[in-house]
Amino acid sequence: MTKVSPPDVARINDLVSVVQDLTDQIEPQLIEIRRDIHAHPETGFDVTRTANVVAQELERLGIEHQTGVGRIGVVGFIKGGRPGKTLVIRADMDALPIEEQTGLPFASVYEGKMHACGHDLHTATLIGIGSVLKTIAPHLAGNVKLMFQPAEETQESGARAMIADGILDGVDLALGFHNHPDEPTGTFSFVEGIANGSSDEFEITVHAQSGHAARPHHAVDPIVATAQLVLQLQTIVSREVDPMHTAVLTVGAIHGGNTHNIIPDSVMIMGTVRCQDPGTRDVIEAAVRRICAGLEASMRVKTEVNYVRGVPSMVSDPFLIEATTAAIHERYGDVMFKRQASLGSEDFALVAEKVPSFQLGIGASQEGRHDKLHNSDYQPDERCIANGVVALSLTAARILS
Repeated sequence: MTKVSPPDVARINDLVSVVQDLTDQIEPQLIEIRRDIHAHPETGFDVTRTANVVAQELERLGIEHQTGVGRIGVVGFIKGGRPGKTLVIRADMDALPIEEQTGLPFASVYEGKMHACGHDLHTATLIGIGSVLKTIAPHLAGNVKLMFQPAEETQESGARAMIADGILDGVDLALGFHNHPDEPTGTFSFVEGIANGSSDEFEITVHAQSGHAARPHHAVDPIVATAQLVLQLQTIVSREVDPMHTAVLTVGAIHGGNTHNIIPDSVMIMGTVRCQDPGTRDVIEAAVRRICAGLEASMRVKTEVNYVRGVPSMVSDPFLIEATTAAIHERYGDVMFKRQASLGSEDFALVAEKVPSFQLGIGASQEGRHDKLHNSDYQPDERCIANGVVALSLTAARILS
């Protein structure tokens, strides 16, 4: 992407017009970048091509950057004209293991991989933000780190890896963003307080004794024991969690046995736990382990529990909500609305654990469509890229003023 024309110094006080003009200049290029990334989706930490595209664009823009952060992440550095706070703006780069069904001319060329969550939009948007902020950097009081993150869609978190490599060293505040296909293009959204859910995963293997289906008294049946276990797990939220604390426990997979007339040796179940209150996470994990121990005594089986704590819930910083809302209102008017919290997880929450943070929702629905994230036919409105560039560049300028 080529550098944009520098702003007229006489107009810098009209920052809204300057940022909009700069964005208008680069919007076609950002769409091209998005489509190129969309056609070449990469998953998890295997985002080498995408990271190279980012690094090449930052190089063309004259933005100092570092590669290989958190294994494969990229960090851009923009220094303001005066001392001030350091702000991180984050975008995720990875795709999903989904076979694309859009039929678009720039559809995925890789079998079984697709940008079905819009991280291609996010990557292009953050490149655009970098372009705008680099141009107006002399007028900023503080610095910006552009955080291009791998592995948001995997249990092994790219945010955690980048934090371990020092992405948050010297950082005061952080902004994230995500496209929302259920919200009109041209609108923005926020969640006050706890924005989403923590995400924990479990695998439980019930070990028993195989035998002939016609002689169950000579065996110990793990299928019957697992059926009881699944039902007991569903009582945790309804009978052990405070009804005022949102939580859900879902068993998503059961694997055991392979024919009609054999009682198998073992059955394995997999599931997830989502909640918002840290104390509730402790209650649920303890209950899962206690129920498994009880199953051993009551059903003559042995249980192997692998319970993995994932990302925490994310809390929105009130100051950043206010600054973002004010910046958006100045450019777009009254298009920012409050959204309900969800139990969906997001590893940007790991950043929010360390520094005050906020994740902006960016409307991305196409007229006449009813798209959902993680869908093989997901087709967002590409105008959300420029909207995100303008909104977050103005927010950054307001924070670093």
